[in-house]
Amino acid sequence: MNKKDLTANINELLLQLDQSMEWLEHSFQLCKEIKKDPPNNYTIEDFDKFETLTSRFARTADILIQKIYRSIDLFEMETPGTMIDIVNRAHKRGIINSPDDIRNIKDLRNDIAHEYMQEQLIDLFNEVVELTPLLMVYVETARKYCAKMLVEVSTKPY
Repeated sequence: MNKKDLTANINELLLQLDQSMEWLEHSFQLCKEIKKDPPNNYTIEDFDKFETLTSRFARTADILIQKIYRSIDLFEMETPGTMIDIVNRAHKRGIINSPDDIRNIKDLRNDIAHEYMQEQLIDLFNEVVELTPLLMVYVETARKYCAKMLVEVSTKPY
């Protein structure tokens, strides 16, 4: 892929990320209010809202980690390699504060796909509500990094 194709790809991924973030923010606002109630007071509608939040959290995390971070590596002519490599380079670039943060987001994303017991779901919902603001910060940091990266390339004389 050439720089033009990579730029178009990153711009498309950023649009996907923006759309995903809009829905995530909406669900997060709804669930933040619900979380204030004791879990035994949750209604079926509350559980539906939490389920929607977890799905949107997982989708946003996937776009950010699997697509955006990997595309940044490709754009900067790095061989993407393993997820550990990608995350470590994101850390070196200053896109994330700690690889452990991304590991926690990624682990939670994996838990979302495999959790079925209601008692454990409540813990999962609480974790998602707790980690969503961090995910949102990292989405914004990645957006700013991409914007700067793409501007620098478009202003370089070739």
